[in-house]
Amino acid sequence: MSKKLENNGIWESSRMMLPQHREELLKRRSQQPEEHRPPRREDLELMRDRILLPVMISIVKKRIQAIEASSEALKHLYSKVAQVLLQDIQKDLSKVEQTMLDERIDLTQEGKDTQMIWYRYSFHGYEDTFTITRDYMRTEVSVRIGRYSDRLITALYARLQDHK
Repeated sequence: MSKKLENNGIWESSRMMLPQHREELLKRRSQQPEEHRPPRREDLELMRDRILLPVMISIVKKRIQAIEASSEALKHLYSKVAQVLLQDIQKDLSKVEQTMLDERIDLTQEGKDTQMIWYRYSFHGYEDTFTITRDYMRTEVSVRIGRYSDRLITALYARLQDHK
């Protein structure tokens, strides 16, 4: 008998695949449930941004209200700068939310106490929880608002240099 037919040799000798068969195979694979893999570092950072940016927005809004209620001579200037800062943070939050939607990442707060906040996330079928301490959140929010402020000041200086 031919070697092709021995020990299922027919499959060994036919390595060519028709385009229609390839398309069907790819279609079946795409319909199968996705493997449950843990999120990458970038995905976790995205979730962290989704948590911290609303906190930053809240803080900046409160500062705007405090500035506008003050008797500070430059309150109008400070308020306008803080509003530009707020818009920048809101724009980034919108991008983060859209990316999470596109990546099918679901994040919900599970609980909190005086020291920590617990979150549950779902990432392509993989589910887990993580915790953020309030101390970490305070520190990180402060650092990030500083970065946004630096970026805004740098843009203002660059604009002033362009007008000279």
